[in-house]
Order: sequence, then C-alpha cells, then structure tokens
Amino acid sequence: MTLLFLAKKFITFFVEPLGLILALALVGLYFLYRSSYTKARVLLSISVFLLLFFSYPPVANNLIIPLENTYQKYNLNNNNIEYIHVLGADHYDNTNRPLSSQISNASLKRTIEGVRIFKAINNPNLKMIFTGYEGSSNLITNAKISKVAGISHQSIIINGQPKDTQEEAVLAKSIINDKSFALVTSASHMPRAMTLFKNMGMNPIAAPTDFHGKNQAWLTQPTIGAFKKSEIAIHEFLGIAWHYLIH
Repeated sequence: MTLLFLAKKFITFFVEPLGLILALALVGLYFLYRSSYTKARVLLSISVFLLLFFSYPPVANNLIIPLENTYQKYNLNNNNIEYIHVLGADHYDNTNRPLSSQISNASLKRTIEGVRIFKAINNPNLKMIFTGYEGSSNLITNAKISKVAGISHQSIIINGQPKDTQEEAVLAKSIINDKSFALVTSASHMPRAMTLFKNMGMNPIAAPTDFHGKNQAWLTQPTIGAFKKSEIAIHEFLGIAWHYLIH
C-alpha cells in the first residue's frame, strides 16, 4: 500500500461528513478546555448542525439520488459482450461465519447483479472479472458466491491488486481492451466509474445496483441510515472533483 494512497485516504476522511464533524468537535472541545468559550461554542454548534443536516433523510436523498439516476438498470438486450466487470467493495474475513455474512451489502448486491446478467445472456464465452483491494479475500468471497450461483471457475477472473477504481480501470483495459462490457458497481459510484473507464478508451455499459435513494416526506427525523447515504454521496462527489482536478 503506497504512501500516496494512505495520504489520500487520510485526507479524504477529514473532508467527508464524519471526519469533518469529529475534527470540528475535537477542536471545539480543545477551545472549551482552554476556556475560549466563544470559539468552542461556534465549532461545537457547527458540528452539531452538520450532524443533524447530513442525518436528515430528505437532505441525504437529494444528495445521492442525482448520482444514482445518472444511469438506468442494465438492458439485457445488450448481450453482445464478452465480459462482466464487478468492481470491489468491503468484506469481512471470518471463516466462523457463513459465506453470505463475509461480504458487505454493497459487494453482495454487485455480485448478484453480475450473476443476473451472466445468466440472462447465457454466453459460454462470457467471463466475470472481480477486482478490488484488501488482498484477494474479497475477490475470492465474491467468486465463491458466484460459484454457488452456478458459474464455473473457468468463467471467473479475479485480481486483488487494484487499490482504487482508477487502478481497476487500468487492469480491465489490459484484459478487455476496447470491447464492450458490462460494468457493475453501486449506482452512486457509477458516474465516477464510467468516467474513469471511458477515459481509458474503454466501452463500458453501465449496470448499476445497490440503490439507496428514495423519495421521503420532509417531516421526518434524522437517522443513522440517512447519515450513511450522505457519506456515500459526499465521497463520490469528492472523487469526481478529484478526478477533474488532476485531469
């Protein structure tokens, strides 16, 4: 794991909602300890406001829905493909748990969507590619689930080297080149992923899954689930901004 990658992760944490709120609260507590009550009151008030703001369901939904609605679900009439690329997500290494509990919800949904497309197209030459970081465990777990669904190991390609979406695109380019393929990832992540893959000169067809946004009444209470949606959306907006900044 490179120093630049770790630095990017560290900086990203503190500009996303949770890290930003924690940083403001900690600095506020520091000023409170130093008896700088005005500064402490301002920083702690901002941190509480941001916590409530990002935890409010209508705010979270309005942040994430524009990302998720960028691409429609995969059209199975797009059957002239040779590859389905499933991007990586989190997993949990614990052999004491069943296979279904060793994979995150996002990763499970991505794998299921990839399997759905694979089975619907029914092409004997079709390959499923699993990429991502965390060693190879996440990929092996995804592959095992695919095998449970009836996909043979000959139809599965796994690689645990890419640390982020950019590196996943570079790897896919070496395998797929400029052929059309189904790109499977979470709906909120799809706009950034499609941009990265297209910039590599590839021809991905979006296959979004793991949707979170929904229309809710404005008269509702803050929730942890809404805060998580806001975190996901802000992470993606920052990723998109970073991509355009360095390009």
